[in-house]
Amino acid sequence: MKPFEKCPVCSGELKQKEVEKLLRGGKNTAVLRVNAEVCLHCGERLYAEETVRFFEKARNKLKYQELSGFQPLGQSFKVEDGWPNKQSLEAGA
Repeated sequence: MKPFEKCPVCSGELKQKEVEKLLRGGKNTAVLRVNAEVCLHCGERLYAEETVRFFEKARNKLKYQELSGFQPLGQSFKVEDGWPNKQSLEAGA
C-alpha cells in the first residue's frame, strides 16, 4: 500500500512518474532521475523513504567533494544581480 492515496497538499490524484531532481551540496549540483509520486493537480512530489536517504548521501558527497560516481555535465552559471535586466542580456548576444 502507498503511504498516501491522495496528495497531502491538495487531495489531488497521485501518479508514479520518473522525474529530474536537482541536488545541491556545497558549490556542486547534481541532476538525478528518480521515481516519485506526482500530484496531477498541484505538482507536489512525494519520494520514497529510501530515495530521500539517497538524496542526503548524495548531497553530503557533493558538499565534501567526494565526486566519484558523479559525471560532469556541462557548466553552471550565475546570472548577475538585478536580473532580469534585458539590456545586459541583449548586449552579450
